[in-house]
Amino acid sequence: MSQTGRIYLQVTDLIKDLSIHKELLKLALANTVNVPKTCRTFCKKCGKHQPYKVTQYKKGKDALYAQGRRCYDRKRSVYGGQTKPIFWKKAKTTKKIVLRLECVEPNCRSKRMLAIKRCKHFELGGDKKRKGQVIQF
Repeated sequence: MSQTGRIYLQVTDLIKDLSIHKELLKLALANTVNVPKTCRTFCKKCGKHQPYKVTQYKKGKDALYAQGRRCYDRKRSVYGGQTKPIFWKKAKTTKKIVLRLECVEPNCRSKRMLAIKRCKHFELGGDKKRKGQVIQF
């Protein structure tokens, strides 16, 4: 096989790989949950619809001196190894997304949580999809 023939085969393989990557990227974009940074919804404290600021809920640090933690540490401090079973058989591949809504009214600032479905890709305040728009790579 000539040199140009080999180069041609390499280029066609690269193009196939690139098209596969494009398809994967399209699928990833299609399966992305995009939530706006603000929304209007009813506020119980204000008694009317208000704009809310939306953020993603994150778990805080565990308290060192919570009752369960104190008992567990006491149990672990004496002879022996691990005193409670460690869970190994993880089944889920995603976590449920929890949104934290905060009223933007200066006198109110009431907060509430809103759980949405499981998703692999979550985006907060991303670009909106438009009909007939070409995806830029």
